Amino acid sequence: MKIASVADVKARLSAFIRESQGGPVIVTRNGKAVAVLLAVTDEGELERLVLAYSPKFQAILEKSRRQIAETGGIPHDVFWHEVEAESDQDASKATC
Repeated sequence: MKIASVADVKARLSAFIRESQGGPVIVTRNGKAVAVLLAVTDEGELERLVLAYSPKFQAILEKSRRQIAETGGIPHDVFWHEVEAESDQDASKATC
């Protein structure tokens, strides 16, 4: 893991992006960590990272967790039946 100041990163951003391929680069300001440069290896990883820090997505997850805790959720087979039914509807709309 590399640690670099904001000034260093600002002056040599391309070099630190390359270094992030080998592990996170911690960016500091006045000796305190303020950011992390992470290499992205695929779009799925990027999407997971962005969603993990999305307040809107986290609110949806929390609402869903509360609903499951209160109602017990829906059975596994019912869930997949609804997913398949919705998928069939989408497929029939696409062929029209």
